[in-house]
Amino acid sequence: MVIPNASSFGGFFLLGFSEQPLLEMTLFAIILVFYLLTLLGNMAIIILAHLDPRLHTPMYFFLTHLSLMDLCYTTSTVPQLLFNLQGPEKTISYGGCVGQLYVSLAMGSTECILLAVMAVDRYVAVCRPLHYTVLMHPHLCWQLAATTWLTGLVSSLVQTVLTTQVPLCGRNIIDHVFCEVPVLLKLACVDTTFNQVELFLVSALLLLVPLTLILISYSCIAQAVWKIESAEGRQKALGTCSSHLVVVFLFYGTAMATYLQPTADSFQNQGKFMALLYGIVTPTLNPFIYTLRNKDVKEALMKMIGEDFLKRV
Repeated sequence: MVIPNASSFGGFFLLGFSEQPLLEMTLFAIILVFYLLTLLGNMAIIILAHLDPRLHTPMYFFLTHLSLMDLCYTTSTVPQLLFNLQGPEKTISYGGCVGQLYVSLAMGSTECILLAVMAVDRYVAVCRPLHYTVLMHPHLCWQLAATTWLTGLVSSLVQTVLTTQVPLCGRNIIDHVFCEVPVLLKLACVDTTFNQVELFLVSALLLLVPLTLILISYSCIAQAVWKIESAEGRQKALGTCSSHLVVVFLFYGTAMATYLQPTADSFQNQGKFMALLYGIVTPTLNPFIYTLRNKDVKEALMKMIGEDFLKRV
């Protein structure tokens, strides 16, 4: 890729996989399909949860927020990525990079906390079923959702402001696919120890604390399920948790692999692929995991498709 007047350009150059044109063409087709599936799947979840009365429960209330986060996250990164993959121009404006950085950080941080909230919801549903509707009342659900969003948005604002204050001294060539804090700090022409320590502490807080809460919730759920005598009762209890547990492992597995990987140049392409897995594949799979493994969602989907078909004929 030729970069003309790189020093005079006010934005950034995202190199991505520019040295491998054939790979770029392949990735463009794959990512476009995944993005369309992400839009379709997550929008379907939101619409179904709104229209079907059977899905007006705390579990699906939080699921709609998860789908909204995935939509915001992918829309902040994928269109720009597709634009860069389809041609020789690999640019992104400064404002676009900062906006991408803020939204992706906010959605990632918010999702960490939301998955913990969903685990607590599953704990109450399995371990306190008789008190579930009383404990998880709509007002509390809205409070939890608002707190989750606010925490993620504020945390991202702090990270974004601190990152944009670091002087780059004209450096604007990013060897990555997205604008992220670690890759932007690599461009700095000053010592970034404070930023790196702060990023590590915030990442540890947002990743490890919710994950610990999730593990505690599911250990309590496992003990409760073990005490259920009937096989049917165990299967029903596990069925309410399996989809969420799969999403948790998928999200935290890719997130930790993304942020805890070595930073050596020999691992640069690996980091790019992990970013694609974390930022594109995971949001695509989430709605399908809930759809394919959840009887209520499948029935609601079939009902909506059936009614729409009958109206047309």
